Amino acid sequence: MSKRLFPSPVLSLESGRRDFLRVAGGAALYGALGHHGVWAAGSDAPEKKEVKIGFIPLTDCASVVMASVLGFDQKYGVKIVPSKEASWASVRDKMVNGELDFAHVLYGLVYGLHLGIGGPKKDMAVLMNLNNNGQAITLSKALADKGAVDGASLAKVMAKEKREYTFAGTFPTGTHAMWMHYWLAAAGINPVTDAKLITVPPPQMVANMRVGNMDGFCVGEPWNHRAIMDGIGITANTSQDIWKDHPEKVLGTTGDFASKNPNTCRAVMMAILEASRWIDASMQNKMKVAETVAQKSYINTSVDAINQRILGRYQNGLGKTWDDSNHMKFFNDGAVNFPYLSDGMWFLTQHKRWGLLKSHPDYLAVAKQINRIDLYQQAASQLKVNVPKDALRSSKLMDGVVWDGKNPAQYADSFKIKA
Repeated sequence: MSKRLFPSPVLSLESGRRDFLRVAGGAALYGALGHHGVWAAGSDAPEKKEVKIGFIPLTDCASVVMASVLGFDQKYGVKIVPSKEASWASVRDKMVNGELDFAHVLYGLVYGLHLGIGGPKKDMAVLMNLNNNGQAITLSKALADKGAVDGASLAKVMAKEKREYTFAGTFPTGTHAMWMHYWLAAAGINPVTDAKLITVPPPQMVANMRVGNMDGFCVGEPWNHRAIMDGIGITANTSQDIWKDHPEKVLGTTGDFASKNPNTCRAVMMAILEASRWIDASMQNKMKVAETVAQKSYINTSVDAINQRILGRYQNGLGKTWDDSNHMKFFNDGAVNFPYLSDGMWFLTQHKRWGLLKSHPDYLAVAKQINRIDLYQQAASQLKVNVPKDALRSSKLMDGVVWDGKNPAQYADSFKIKA
């Protein structure tokens, strides 16, 4: 990768700005020509100038990485130090004990922690969504050879060939575990009684499938595409097939950090918003992202494992190829990043559905405690990013059931297949 394309943070402001504008083009013009950051002086100065942001080696860590690599963070008076972590459990522990200031983290993990499931009870904050879409469910090549290539055909194979079937998510309360549960249940398979669900860190999925430790997994890219490249798995469904424009990773922190460091939170959010806008601005920018995040210090895989699906170019490993307009989005004119209350509440409904929560929480109250819409609106308004008027949104999922956030307890109890 050409070093010239990504100005080093140590370049002079002027040469950095020239490089920056050349790379980022029109999407970055706002603010880049003004003074050195909206929150950089006086009482608005970030309380903490250098912040450590944990991430897991996944394509959707890109906005955190690019905010640092492209120097968007410096514009707002902070230095983002991306910290590569081995597992979501490690991210959880380091957020809770303060080793990490923020993290690229699973939506459901943050909500679980706030309620004391999947870890110690700790007040948490979701500052913004980092991406929509771009995860998938992979089935082993061995299962595909027996005809299991989607939910319906998997159910048939499982009914015919009785044995223990093992599927992996990445964290018990997280997005991948919930997509896997939802997908299996939509095919008539009870993930609690008909299958065994295990937890495997994302970068270890492919190696574990290679040695036969699981029949299928749900994970973020590039590991689904990597399984196809390595000839060990096929893509049965993308996560956008389950729920178009679903919430996925968020920028998470503790409630305490958000309360004590609001200026730092806003500065980091603005840097990541700018990076998100830059990523989605062009195909060329996405190719630069693939080259950057493929490096050893980030995802540590080949560029060609990343640069297809980030552009929406899919194959399923069985000869089918398609262009998916609902591929991973980082900005999508700001629609991605708003922390909808209904998105957070959905994960709680699934935690209740699958027995992780024993009783119904006050869904809306919990979401209002965690999702810091106030901070997001302040950061977004500075960047002239569109903010929706309603904190609830309506979506129809793959089984035809509509989720709109209006009656969460009834919704959680309405599913035929549950724990």
